[in-house]
Amino acid sequence: MPEPRRPLRIGNCSGFYGDRFSAMREMLDGGPLDVLTGDYLAELTMLILGRDQLKDPSLGYARTFARQLEDCLGLALERGVRIVTNAGGLNPAGLAARLRDIASGQGLSPSIAYVDGDDVRGLGFAGALTANAYLGGFGIAAALARGADVVVTGRVTDASLVVGTAAWWHGWSPTAYDELAGAVVAGHVLECGCQATGGNFSGFASMPNPARPLGFPLAEVAFDGSSVITKHPGSGGLVSIDTVTAQLMYEVQTTRYLGPDVTALLDTIELGNGGSDRVVISGVRGSAPPERLKVCVNELGGYRNAVELVLTGLDVEEKAAWARRQLEPRLTASSVTWSLGPLPPPDADTEEGASTLLRCVVQDEKPDRVGRAFSDAAVELALASYPGFTMTAPPGSGTPYGICRAEYVDRSAVTHTVHHADGTAEVLR
Repeated sequence: MPEPRRPLRIGNCSGFYGDRFSAMREMLDGGPLDVLTGDYLAELTMLILGRDQLKDPSLGYARTFARQLEDCLGLALERGVRIVTNAGGLNPAGLAARLRDIASGQGLSPSIAYVDGDDVRGLGFAGALTANAYLGGFGIAAALARGADVVVTGRVTDASLVVGTAAWWHGWSPTAYDELAGAVVAGHVLECGCQATGGNFSGFASMPNPARPLGFPLAEVAFDGSSVITKHPGSGGLVSIDTVTAQLMYEVQTTRYLGPDVTALLDTIELGNGGSDRVVISGVRGSAPPERLKVCVNELGGYRNAVELVLTGLDVEEKAAWARRQLEPRLTASSVTWSLGPLPPPDADTEEGASTLLRCVVQDEKPDRVGRAFSDAAVELALASYPGFTMTAPPGSGTPYGICRAEYVDRSAVTHTVHHADGTAEVLR
């Protein structure tokens, strides 16, 4: 093992595609960092990006990240902060090229690398719009080792953004399972942004300064894989054992947290109070990762549409039944789902309080059956249905929807590749 280095100080500025745009600058301005990561991908995001590529093959990446870096690239380079993100989505090469154009336009010359190989549609997933294996962090580590200022990836696991940077910083080998497991846990805490600093937290009523935007988290990852979860001084929110525990339990099913680089044994985690807004994570143990890699497969499932009818006053259930009897004979979609909201009290003080919603959702493989055929039938009831007939909005055209499923592939079938800034490619084995 190499000689220990000081802890890596790594921040997060995004937990999903659509997170707070100003977070990248907030994190760069808020205090010292070695690396700033951003997580932009989820299963739904891959579907959204897949639909983007159907319209324009040059897309398929998180465009908001490009705009964020356009604003902050000079600041990151000035402060020596590496940027690591999975915003490449389905097209990391395209995002890397876009970032080079942005840098050139600003007179900057950062070293930009990208990681791909996660796209496995060629392995025979029939009908797949997207099919992406969850890669680990060692492609990121290899890019940083060659001097990359910015690393763009496709579908790596959310925690891999931290695992890869920590493995590079500390020189961990692929079999340093305890250290890697510690980094997975730190990465899992950071991956959802403000959820680690009080977002979606059941103890929200005890949060300090509730009107302030929550700060984004950062981790100080030590050579042995232990870490301290904290945030920049003066930023909003709270880092406590409770907020960290809440995020640790997010999307966890068993004590064995499987990843492409390591299996983290969550029942070995020890949490301690490290001071104000500082939580120590230690004791994490790890074992070998599974032999196969998980794949997220998205398919276009068909088209859908919906209408919401407002029911007000007395006889709400009877009004709902009449509206259904009037509309159902006109519907040709293969799937029709009705839902009625809570019944209002008979003596409500306001019209809003005396109202509820009747919702009709239609789905079909053919867009015309959920388009005008559906919306016209609903609108035409306006003067010919229950008293007080109102919609929240007229239904529009049908929209595509997707179906996500998990598959698995052998590691040997995936070519995990790093494309360095000098144009060379490195395949990880």
